[in-house]
Amino acid sequence: MGFLLYIEYTQCIYIALYQGDRLPKAVISKLLTITTAMPDYQNDKEILALYRKEGNKEKGFTIIVQKYTERLYWHIRRLLVDHEDANDVLQNVFIKVWRNLDGFREDSQLYTWLYKIATNECLSFLEQQKRKSVLSLSDVETGLNNKLQADAHFDANKLEWKLQKAIISLPEKQRVVFNLRYYDEMPYEQMSQVLDTSEGALKASYHHAVKKIEDFMRNA
Repeated sequence: MGFLLYIEYTQCIYIALYQGDRLPKAVISKLLTITTAMPDYQNDKEILALYRKEGNKEKGFTIIVQKYTERLYWHIRRLLVDHEDANDVLQNVFIKVWRNLDGFREDSQLYTWLYKIATNECLSFLEQQKRKSVLSLSDVETGLNNKLQADAHFDANKLEWKLQKAIISLPEKQRVVFNLRYYDEMPYEQMSQVLDTSEGALKASYHHAVKKIEDFMRNA
């Protein structure tokens, strides 16, 4: 069954290519459900080499999606809280990756490039939400808190839930800095590439975020 799903997905890829090199959301959704065991490419350079090899574009892209889906999903989910929002943004991320991967010059690591796209998509989504609803920052924070309270993934009696409430109280970009460092354990050098910010500024931002979270948790 897995192999047949992969064949069906490959056919969808070729249809997308003939329709202007755009990968429809329906194809991305199908891809995210594929459980086929793909070759274990630990090295991103090997994956990119496979992608650029004639006749292997869709296979290389599939491996990238399968390798990074979970990591990117949780990065997005921590910023947006809501599962449906996170899933929609994740699909948009992979559509952008599909459109732009040919132009990726490898002057940064692949996963750094992917995180940059995902982060920018999250910030754009939050900005669009504010514009649509004419919400203030406090209203946005309240909305995220409401989504958190309704999320079965988090138990209101557990420390993690309180931590999430503290993180939501941070300004958006500071929240990104904290999540990348705390959850993804990303080095400051790579965070600098993702956020186009100096390492010194990122260290200061993370320090301030930790202090705010500690104060929030202490007074919660």
